[in-house]
Amino acid sequence: MKFIQGKDRNQLEFFSLNQAVTPENEVRLIEVFVSSLAFKELGFKTDFIENGRPAYHPSELLKLFIYGYLNRIRSSRQLEKECGRNLEVMWLLRGLVPDHNTIANFRKNNEKSIRKVFRKTVSLAQDFELIGGTLLAGDSTKLRAQNSKKNNFNPNKIEKHIAYIDSKLEEYTQILASQDGDVSEDQINKKINKHMAQKTKYEQMKKELETTDAVQISTSDPDSRLLITRNNITEVAYNVQTTVDAKHNIPIDFKVTNVNDSKAMGNMVRRTKTILGQSEFTILYDKGYYTGTEFTYADRHGVEVMVAVPAASAHAPDVDFDVEHFTYDKTSDSYICPANKILTTNARWYTKKNGKTTNKIKHYKTSACLTCEFFARCTKNAKGRLIERSEHADLMDANKKRIEVNKEIYRKRQAIVEHPYGTIKRQWDFYYIMTKKSIKHASADVGLIFAAYNLRRIFNLVSQNQFQKHLKGFALYFLSCYELFLVFLNSFLFHEKENSFYEILN
Repeated sequence: MKFIQGKDRNQLEFFSLNQAVTPENEVRLIEVFVSSLAFKELGFKTDFIENGRPAYHPSELLKLFIYGYLNRIRSSRQLEKECGRNLEVMWLLRGLVPDHNTIANFRKNNEKSIRKVFRKTVSLAQDFELIGGTLLAGDSTKLRAQNSKKNNFNPNKIEKHIAYIDSKLEEYTQILASQDGDVSEDQINKKINKHMAQKTKYEQMKKELETTDAVQISTSDPDSRLLITRNNITEVAYNVQTTVDAKHNIPIDFKVTNVNDSKAMGNMVRRTKTILGQSEFTILYDKGYYTGTEFTYADRHGVEVMVAVPAASAHAPDVDFDVEHFTYDKTSDSYICPANKILTTNARWYTKKNGKTTNKIKHYKTSACLTCEFFARCTKNAKGRLIERSEHADLMDANKKRIEVNKEIYRKRQAIVEHPYGTIKRQWDFYYIMTKKSIKHASADVGLIFAAYNLRRIFNLVSQNQFQKHLKGFALYFLSCYELFLVFLNSFLFHEKENSFYEILN
């Protein structure tokens, strides 16, 4: 029986890297994209002291990272291996093999520049008209940090550890006092010293929490926090805020945080307005972003938001008398209850504190409550029903009406914003942060993730010829501008020299 035969390993052949990479290979697109970037303008270090071993140009390392993230490789050690065995990487880096420390340091030290590279992918998508800029969706996703739950501490956890150590120390003290048991005195003293050292560490943590605004301490990755990922499941993680355009599900902005969503909307809206250069768009959010101050912030920027209205946190004895069934009359500044009674206000603003947030509210009530036949169904307050209205209530009511009128538009929210998360976390398996030690390093990792995601979307939506022609056109344009600048500079220097020459003669 015949079989397909391989080549003789000892046979000599003429071989070039360019032959190994087909014209359709996407590494050529990565090469074109990176070559179109102005690295000095992006903030990458390109000037090095002429002393010792030469450095790698940042373009080579950026190409390596973009290739790696597009192919689900983030580890610096793994990327180092690919440089020596992957023909595509060999072609892309022209045979260079940087070591894993160089690769890791490039990612760690260039967070701001990597963010600007992401911005370039957004600008590129805009050039190809892949971003609509009229309907967007915002949400967040949790990416696990390089910090276990065991190495995350809050005040209660610290107190439990200290209490446990105190009980063990008391136990060891009693053993030493009685000199009873098979354990030697030296062994007991070693255990006591070990527990005392641990106690000192926990007391230092306790003092740090008491003297700062921090509520948690993570020892492996200090900026990471224990966050609820879904339902009641918690992970030590970072919370990544994103804004995604509806036209082709392309993220136009991201921000790595270690707090929840409640105060995130306003800032993300402001950033989106800056990126798009206009405010004539609508952003969709889920109920986690339903915060009065954030509605005011968005309104101040002239941006229309649609945020899901959460269910009432407290109910009346009969749900038919929940506050949502009370009608507000803006003209008279009063409420009409389900029993058709009018609740009025003294027009005085009161301060109400909810956690770290402070809001101004008005109180609405009526004396008719005490004689109302529905009193028991409406409230348990012996003085009658009291309605609180926030200073942001007008904007929150307007948001509710927008959702009621545009239900079909709001239903698109999840499909828009979850598309990148599904690809990044499920398909690429990037459900955790690769770097550690700070939120800055985490942001560099996330910046590369979203830059790679945007390039993947562009590669899928734009033909290779169109992509290469567009970026090569930009490169030629900038090159011609640079050449004109050199001509102007040489001409200026020449005239300066002539003028100085004539001054000498005179």
